Amino acid sequence: MSARTRISGSRRTIVVLAVVAVASLLTGVGLSRLVQSPGAAAAEAAPPKAGPITVPVESRVIANDVVLRGDVGYEDPVPVRVETGEVQGRAVVTGQVPEVGATLDAASVALEVAGRPVIVLPGDLPTYRTLRAGVSGPDVRQLKAALAALGINGGDPSTDDYDDAAAAGVRALYQRVGYEAPSATDDLAAAVKSAQEGVTSAEEALASARRELDTAKAGPAASRLRELDSAVTVARIAVEDAQAVCNAPTEDQPCDRAALARAQGDLDVALLTRDEADNPADTTALAAAVTSAAARLTEAKADLSTAKQATLTPLPASEVVFMAALPRRVDDVTVTRGGTVEGAVMSVSGATLEIVGSAAKTDADLLTVGATGTILLDDQEIPVSITAIAPEEAAAEGSDGGTGGDGSGDQQAKASGRFAVTFSPASLTPEQVTTLQGTNVRIRIPVSSTGGEVLAVPLAALTAGPGGESRVEVAGKDGASELVTVTTGLAAQGYVEIVSSASPLGEGDLVVVGVSGGDEAAGKDASSQESTEDEDGAAG
Repeated sequence: MSARTRISGSRRTIVVLAVVAVASLLTGVGLSRLVQSPGAAAAEAAPPKAGPITVPVESRVIANDVVLRGDVGYEDPVPVRVETGEVQGRAVVTGQVPEVGATLDAASVALEVAGRPVIVLPGDLPTYRTLRAGVSGPDVRQLKAALAALGINGGDPSTDDYDDAAAAGVRALYQRVGYEAPSATDDLAAAVKSAQEGVTSAEEALASARRELDTAKAGPAASRLRELDSAVTVARIAVEDAQAVCNAPTEDQPCDRAALARAQGDLDVALLTRDEADNPADTTALAAAVTSAAARLTEAKADLSTAKQATLTPLPASEVVFMAALPRRVDDVTVTRGGTVEGAVMSVSGATLEIVGSAAKTDADLLTVGATGTILLDDQEIPVSITAIAPEEAAAEGSDGGTGGDGSGDQQAKASGRFAVTFSPASLTPEQVTTLQGTNVRIRIPVSSTGGEVLAVPLAALTAGPGGESRVEVAGKDGASELVTVTTGLAAQGYVEIVSSASPLGEGDLVVVGVSGGDEAAGKDASSQESTEDEDGAAG
């Protein structure tokens, strides 16, 4: 072995020994840290020294909110059916088929069947018959109210007779929607013409009877009386001449007793006729004839009125549908142009979105119709307002669903402790409507607020005094503390308003909310928390 080889081996030995020494040193240091004396172990096991936990008094706005979840959708979906029993031939859809999403309002045409419109009118009572002359009932009253809502005069809405005014209102309705109003049949028109001729004939008969009666009551004219007087005078002269001959007969003029008798008879007739002309005539028969003619005229006029009533513009059952709570949105259409109407032709719902949430009674008591809140959509707050608050239906076994006349269903609903709260969102874009429909959203409704910044402390800073008064523990700069009686206001979001205090209390002052360390401190903190929770319930 050479000297050079021996030197290299010695160096490697030295390096190995150095590495081993360093490793041993590090291991010893690590082990020394793990070894702890009994005194040190006892010191670390002792509880830390107790101390207060403080927070500063703040100036902030305190607002109390009710937060609900609500389902978004269109209200009151219902199917739409068209009465086609009176349609001549097949009930074929000929046009006016709406698209899904279209809006139906009063006086809209929902569909065209067999070339005739199906007009939408507001009303709760469904169509069940054609409205025409002689018909009366609640459906007629509903029609008149619907026409009045459109600004069309359909007659007195408090009456339920389908009369001339109602028919005129229907004609105006058809004119508004751009269709010809329904008309009477040819048979009915012929009946009106015949009745009119009957009235004319009766009027002529009555006029003739009245003329005869008037003539009889007036008596003979003056010229007639003069003729009768002349006839009496001539007859009297004839009698006197015949009597004179008989008083002094001659051979040329012997007494003609027969001629004298004839002259006397003519005089008697002339005198009788003159006497009758002076006496009033018996007009009983003529008066009876006038009465009879007047009765016939009255009957003829009644027949004409009935015939005309039958020709009043009707409202066919197949040409109208009544819908509650207009406008309505078309959700689905089940017919196409050229198809036949069978069953429901479409489904409609309320035209605007609504949000329906469920609230506990304690929250519902804080809400009022008209109150506003917000929902969040794509990081944008959208205003909503409350439109209705009603008890939810109680799902009690054996209940009648709240339809009983004794009100038991409503009482059960209230007993359930849940209320349905309906919201209406503010104006939405079509994109927002599409995004919101069918979703469940979070609704926040502010129910109370301080309206501005007030002094406030965490609810945990409140404790109850021996008399039930509220107190806070104010920490001093020298480590001492002071219990200060305070009057609290609105509590929300973990803070409570300080309305006034027995000692001055300002923003930045430190109040104790608990203590750190020690079993005793933990017990004090738990007691303080219990008092705080009681105070929070009272303040809320």
